[in-house]
Amino acid sequence: MAWMAWTLPTALFFIAIACLLITFTVLAIKFPETPRRGVLRIETTRGDRLFVTLLGSAFIHIGWLGFFGADLLWGALIVCLIYAAAVFRWV
Repeated sequence: MAWMAWTLPTALFFIAIACLLITFTVLAIKFPETPRRGVLRIETTRGDRLFVTLLGSAFIHIGWLGFFGADLLWGALIVCLIYAAAVFRWV
């Protein structure tokens, strides 16, 4: 798999996504959830909110790279964490 250029940040990213998916699967089995309506006025579950968070975080990081470059990616991570908290609270 040398052609994939596995670096430590890349591996950590995919490990984090895998851990999130496993955690949300266990939560769905142990604590079934009924969909709820948030500010978007559509019914969402934890998995839906996780998907919206991951998708939005990707766009935040792409925008951050476009405006600030790769030097200050910790700032994008902080913005994404705030965004994730807002999605899980209000969406």
